[in-house]
Amino acid sequence: MIKKITCIECPQGCALSVDIENCRVVKVAGEKCPKGKDYAISEVENPQRILTSAVIGVGLSLKMIPVRTDKPIPKERILEAAGEIRKIKVARAVKSGEIIATNILGLRVNLIVTRDCS
Repeated sequence: MIKKITCIECPQGCALSVDIENCRVVKVAGEKCPKGKDYAISEVENPQRILTSAVIGVGLSLKMIPVRTDKPIPKERILEAAGEIRKIKVARAVKSGEIIATNILGLRVNLIVTRDCS
């Protein structure tokens, strides 16, 4: 099976043709840099995403504090992770880059604040 995807690893946005057999990448065509092949393999065999969200701020200048994971998590666990993030409330001043939750879902991924809030 041939799957067409657009590489997002660099500004070129290469149109990739990925030949897949038994859920494994057999061949990648269309990449203009070395990142394209790696991206295609990762996207087909083990898709991962950085999760961005917001947590509730209690008694702070922001009612919703923007956050993100510090590393990508498996795409199939995004909804599960979002459910865990929804439970978090912050009631103290936080700085951008500060970790507010560690080891989400046991994936060794932390949740970090992306905006100062007091």
